[in-house]
Amino acid sequence: MKISGLLTSAGINIALSVLFISLYSVLRKQPANVRVYFGRRIAEEHNRLREAFILERFVPSTGWIVKALQCTEEEILAAAGLDAVVFNRILVFSLRIFSLAAILCVFGILPLNYFGQDIHHVRIPSESLDIFTIGNVKVRSRWLWVHCVALYIISGVACILLYLEYKHIARLRLRHLTCAMPNPSHFTVLVRGIPKETKESCSNAIDDFFTKYHGSSYLFHQVVYKVGKVQKIMTGAKKAYRKFKHFTDSTIDQRCRAISYRCCLCGASSNSFQLLATGLEQNQGKSDLQDSSLKLDDQECAAAFVYFRTRYAALVASEILQTSNPMKWVTDLAPEPDDVYWSNLWLPYKQLWIRRIATLLGSIVFMLFFLIPVTFIQGLSQLEQLQQRLPFLKRILEKKYMSQLVTGYLPSVILQIFLYAVAPIMILFSTLEGPISHSERKRSACCKVLYFTVWNIFFGNVLSGTVISQLNVLSSPKDIPVQLARAIPVQATFFITYVLTSGWASLSSELMQLFGLIWNFVRKYILRMPEDTEFVPSFPYHTEVPKVLLFGLLGFTCSVLAPLILPFLLVYFFLGYIVYRNQLLNVYRTRYDTGGLYWPIAHNAVIFSLVLTQIICLGVFGLKESPVAAGFTIPLIILTLLFNQYCRNRLLPLFRTTPAQDLIDMDREDERSGRMDEIHHRLHSAYCQFYDTEDIPLEKIQTVGSDEEQGSSSDKSNGKETFEEPRAELSHPTLNGLPVSRLRHAVKSITFLVRLQKRGLSE
Repeated sequence: MKISGLLTSAGINIALSVLFISLYSVLRKQPANVRVYFGRRIAEEHNRLREAFILERFVPSTGWIVKALQCTEEEILAAAGLDAVVFNRILVFSLRIFSLAAILCVFGILPLNYFGQDIHHVRIPSESLDIFTIGNVKVRSRWLWVHCVALYIISGVACILLYLEYKHIARLRLRHLTCAMPNPSHFTVLVRGIPKETKESCSNAIDDFFTKYHGSSYLFHQVVYKVGKVQKIMTGAKKAYRKFKHFTDSTIDQRCRAISYRCCLCGASSNSFQLLATGLEQNQGKSDLQDSSLKLDDQECAAAFVYFRTRYAALVASEILQTSNPMKWVTDLAPEPDDVYWSNLWLPYKQLWIRRIATLLGSIVFMLFFLIPVTFIQGLSQLEQLQQRLPFLKRILEKKYMSQLVTGYLPSVILQIFLYAVAPIMILFSTLEGPISHSERKRSACCKVLYFTVWNIFFGNVLSGTVISQLNVLSSPKDIPVQLARAIPVQATFFITYVLTSGWASLSSELMQLFGLIWNFVRKYILRMPEDTEFVPSFPYHTEVPKVLLFGLLGFTCSVLAPLILPFLLVYFFLGYIVYRNQLLNVYRTRYDTGGLYWPIAHNAVIFSLVLTQIICLGVFGLKESPVAAGFTIPLIILTLLFNQYCRNRLLPLFRTTPAQDLIDMDREDERSGRMDEIHHRLHSAYCQFYDTEDIPLEKIQTVGSDEEQGSSSDKSNGKETFEEPRAELSHPTLNGLPVSRLRHAVKSITFLVRLQKRGLSE
């Protein structure tokens, strides 16, 4: 590819990014889209919005950028949790290391690559991108030691920054575990693989076992029932109650008629309001629920939540082996109540290893199958071979702008379209594995997506690009480093366009929330459905973390070999730093938190990127016949692996378990202050598989007559019929404009002044 093709791709993506960002700054100010762009804030504040016509609403602005940059880490931690802070620190680390790499490589290595051979250079727009890579450096060049020194500096600074970030996040994790409110998961152990006896129930077996072997610390237990349909019904009832909560400060008319709306699509009418059930009906429904719950004894599964008196006792019970058979009485610390994935708790424990093997094989087959479109896409980036394979395209591709579009923009777009199917499939594989929590499922999907992207986007494109020209690339595995050293400088052009398309454009799409915006329009104006105030999406860590880490891999591997990619990567990381902070603060809602467990994934990915970069540079120095540079690269690989082993021994255990010292101190503090009995009492309702209807407060709902009777009987109302003060109106989060009432008052005042002026003139 030539520089002109790269400029074409950059121009298209810059135009799309500016367009999307400008549209976002306007659309976010519209009251109709406030649920799309401020879902988290609206869901947490539970206030009504006021609408006013303000001209500023239709003018693009950059105020949201300033707010995103001014936000502190403590505000992100309070709003979105520790996982959001970890994701933010990944972006900060990437900005720091690639800023150094860009300064070092663009001004130090790029000129050496460009003037690496004594050739006649044409105008820069007509130059091939291969001229700016290490492939243009002569064999046995005396300037290759500069590349080796740059590699040492980048690797050393990356390891120092990694250690500082690791230590900082470990400190935040300990504070998250120790300074938070009493967490029921610290006292609870999930037991699976419970042996069932025909004579006694599962509940009695659990009570007998833990009373006998953990009698001093055992508190009580809760059996998990295999009731998928009942669970769905109760979950739906809870959601219905949450939607009904916003009526708690209003008055319900028992004699009102059902209001029907006309659907604009088919013309049919639907009732939007139904009367509440009377007390007799509620009691009858409650008795039916109790009757249905009495039949659950036959649906006991071999899993239960076991509660202990102290945090330390629960930790010990979860870590030790309970019996000589590791497949029975398997104990793990329970996830947080809101994080429990109930559908997988009643899976037989003996079945889980089969599921893991099956999903692993399915993931491998899917990754191999995905090489077919990757190979096709790489064919598009090689124009000469594409013309040979498809002769009928020769006339079309002879046009300059068409060749620039096909080689510089089209391959990345096609690859991005194929990648949209990866995340849902990996989520399905992770669900089939049988995780016990939503966070574990997303973390597993994150690892799968990361492996997939590294293999198919990096190795797949590199090796498939070589396959087109040399089919025996994998004939001998020991030659793979040499093949990578030859192929990566050639494929650097595709990686640059991939950063532009999948990086810049995807961030603009994330900011716009295209799917949410379209669905909000369809739901509100076409289907005429009421707003779902409870549904707020959670941040897709399983897709965004692998994407950022993949760009880090591209930055490390190409920094010394093809430094031209670094400015484009820096723009992506800086734009991502702003966009993701804005989305975490305003759009996404945190339902569960892993406590920073995404950082070890990021750390391992960075170490892999560094070692892979060093191995590839070792192969390049070998091809360039520079024994000094190649010899100094080998100790660097060893030092990087030793650093990784030190981090695994020093910091990784803090992410695998909770220190017993901190748990014992927390237990003693609760016992000293007298809070332990209250904590034990709360444990009874912490992990509630069936939601009881008795805890639904309806005392604020009042029943009165029709509007006419309400006006006539207002003088006779007693104290029970009074209302609470209405909640204050909430202005749009992006504007400090006037509400409608104040605007109307201002118009009346101006009209009154105009009339007075006319009277004065007439007199």
